[in-house]
Amino acid sequence: MLYLVITTLIWAFSFGLIGNTLKGLDLLQVADTRLLLALLAFIPFLKLRETNWQEKWQLTLIGAIQYGVMYTCYLSAFRFLPSHLVALFSVLTPLYIVAINDLRQRSFSPRYLLAAGLSIFGAAVIKFNEIGSNEIWIGFGLMQIANLAFAFGQVYYRDWKLSRPHINNSAVFGFLYFGGAAFTILATLLLSQKAPIPSSATATQWLVLVYLGVVASGLSFFLWNKGATQTSVGVLATFNNALVPLAMFTSLFVFGEASGGTPEQLVRLTIGSLLIIVALVIAKNKSNPQAN
Repeated sequence: MLYLVITTLIWAFSFGLIGNTLKGLDLLQVADTRLLLALLAFIPFLKLRETNWQEKWQLTLIGAIQYGVMYTCYLSAFRFLPSHLVALFSVLTPLYIVAINDLRQRSFSPRYLLAAGLSIFGAAVIKFNEIGSNEIWIGFGLMQIANLAFAFGQVYYRDWKLSRPHINNSAVFGFLYFGGAAFTILATLLLSQKAPIPSSATATQWLVLVYLGVVASGLSFFLWNKGATQTSVGVLATFNNALVPLAMFTSLFVFGEASGGTPEQLVRLTIGSLLIIVALVIAKNKSNPQAN
């Protein structure tokens, strides 16, 4: 679970960095750059002989969905939403994780559904009164596609790795980034009709891009998926929402989207965070890594 905690803390600042520091850049180019940098960071660890061709294609497909589809939709949502609402609209990811896992296992997990539902309620308590315009609903729809893609990848990689305990995560993770980078490059060429790498980025923006690519994408996705193989689906689902209050806090108060936090916002953040912690405790009571 430590890997999930570390990654959550790193990701909490990513929403604000993208929504504020990277303004003016084509967001599909941002997706390309992040995944290409992540791929470059993990190429030295890639071991081609660890997997057969079928397994290589499986990992590439998982990466194309978990990272490629997710980043394309997630970063596109910043065109329509402030970063704290992008964070908020990721609250349904836990239910998608539980639903996908149950479909694969042909089972029902009431404890996981309770934990995921409670964490969603906690995140919704933090801020639920900002829905109103067409742009927000477009952003919401994009985020749900991103959530589904990210949930799919987490569950499928977890199952893939648990069935192959002899393979090290670092030896194969480059295939996931290759799949994600290939998808975002195609999306950028077709949708934005621009080169994969932004040419108008300032020096500060490039520093942020390198950080997001190597640390927030490369290292963090690796730690997150590795953590997913060492804990239960219930804990994994709940940790997807533990990110929400932290990301919203940094966007609202560190990056100034709230223009100075109000007492009501602090109360919402506190109550919602406590509910998510309770959900994590519920899920942690059944934390066998092999559990559904």
